[in-house]
Amino acid sequence: MITPQEIRKKAERKYIDYLKSLVSKTPFDKLIIRGDKKYTKSSLPEFEKEIKAIVSQSKEKNGYGYTLDFQKVKTKHLGTQDLPISIYFETERDFLKFLSKRKEVDFFKLNVNKITNVFPYLEEWIINKPIKVIQNQNNWDDILKVCLYFKHNPTPNLYIRELPIKVHTKFIENNQGVIKELLDIVISDYTQKDKKQFEKRFNLKYAEPQIRFKVLDKEISQRFFSGLDDIAIPISQFENLNLPIEKIIVFENKTNFYTALTLPKMNKTIALFGSGFSVSNLKNVEWFNRKKLLYWGDIDVQGFEILSQFRGYFPNVKSIFMDEETFEKFFEKDYGTISKVLTQLNLTKKEQMLYDILKENNWRLEQEKIPIDYVNTYF
Repeated sequence: MITPQEIRKKAERKYIDYLKSLVSKTPFDKLIIRGDKKYTKSSLPEFEKEIKAIVSQSKEKNGYGYTLDFQKVKTKHLGTQDLPISIYFETERDFLKFLSKRKEVDFFKLNVNKITNVFPYLEEWIINKPIKVIQNQNNWDDILKVCLYFKHNPTPNLYIRELPIKVHTKFIENNQGVIKELLDIVISDYTQKDKKQFEKRFNLKYAEPQIRFKVLDKEISQRFFSGLDDIAIPISQFENLNLPIEKIIVFENKTNFYTALTLPKMNKTIALFGSGFSVSNLKNVEWFNRKKLLYWGDIDVQGFEILSQFRGYFPNVKSIFMDEETFEKFFEKDYGTISKVLTQLNLTKKEQMLYDILKENNWRLEQEKIPIDYVNTYF
């Protein structure tokens, strides 16, 4: 026989549909809870206990909740008994008080009116996602302020905290999820839907990744950077650099980038900190395609996977100090992170052979373990 706990779970599952009906203004209809088809095989005392439990939570007992309709049924094991053949909530009050949702629904109705009074076309969104209205029930005044601002200023070109909206400075950052969904509707003609980052999607300024590089040609350093040679600039500026260089050396990690500070001066050359898998920040540097591009990473599976990623952007990349000779000369039985990559990599035949060995044994030679004297012999 169905228990009060099971009735509650089934009622809770009907709650979202009930909320949707409020938005679409569908009148409340008797809400039926499907019970068990099979009745108990328990003893008479146990059966009476089950009946008492289900009645204890009913409208008959408490003045609200589900209604039970009984009928005399001849059972196989207990003879003729009064059994509940129908379980239902007759009114909204019965349903909401049983679930302790009356106050929540009052807030829901209030917020639905707030939202649709300002943006009537958000009704469909509310019907599809009524729980999000409830999850943000204390924030709708401020959410609507944000949406109204963007409605009138769809391309602000400001940082989030510069927006002249009377909300807490961190409000938009802390509520980006729901605001994003709404702005995709409210300013759909201006949304950059291919961008996942909030700022890019909604035409805002944002803190760009910084590209750090070392100018190894003293003449270029003097001519373009007033003698500065260790420089960090936003990626958008780096993409538009127009320097008379021919070669770029990309280092996987910062420790070894500092090695670049001690490299010999090289004509028309810069050294660049790639920051591991963050080499993805460089994928739109179009002028890399016209330069000699060298990559130096750790001799481990991740190092080669980053090299593969980078070569996917720029097929002209050549690896340095990532060969079997260097590995055998300086390897000290160090172990790395196990790789779960199963796809084909953009590696040369020799690189692939060394990668397979590293992956099988989980070996690693970090690039900082290679002495600077050995490095300088290459340059």
